[in-house]
Amino acid sequence: MNRPAFQKLIEKRIADAPHGEAFITADFLDIADTQAVNKALSRLTEDKSIRRIIRSVYDRPYFSELLQEYTAPRMEAVAKAIARNFGWTIIPCGDTALNLLGMSTQVPAVWIYVSDGPYREYDIDGIPLKFKHTTNKEISKVSYKTALAIQALKALGEDNVDSDSIRRLALAMNADEKSTFLSETQYSTAWIHELAQKLREMEKEHE
Repeated sequence: MNRPAFQKLIEKRIADAPHGEAFITADFLDIADTQAVNKALSRLTEDKSIRRIIRSVYDRPYFSELLQEYTAPRMEAVAKAIARNFGWTIIPCGDTALNLLGMSTQVPAVWIYVSDGPYREYDIDGIPLKFKHTTNKEISKVSYKTALAIQALKALGEDNVDSDSIRRLALAMNADEKSTFLSETQYSTAWIHELAQKLREMEKEHE
């Protein structure tokens, strides 16, 4: 494929993605080889169609007319792009998990993920992004939403899970996800499975 053709295909894929989406070279290897993709991404970085976040990771930035500047990178998208780049399985934990599930409105000062890869730490536009190694079966053998909920609940702790926490978690899951959460936590921590049962019972009451 000649350069103009693959360049346009890469540009279209990026343009079709939402602002804030993050990319790595491998995301475009179905279009061209590594060298060609890297050259295309370099050209797009030069004309400010995309932004280089760290080595091998780019995003499609959003320009705020109000602030007259590009907004900060979307941390969740960057974390997922880094994980794709290294072939890691990652799950948000701590305050990060609570924020992404809507169980906390506080934006994390540090974005933390558990990962089956090595410990890594990055500075993303002044915000720390950390990956903590774990062999925890609760991130690799369950669905993403179940793993995310488990990490959020563990961040709160059993004694701090109140009715508001349960309500917010219920709003973050659809009926299928609640059923999956129940089945996948069968061999998890007892109090988390009991909470999963409560969520499913609440769902049935509204069916």
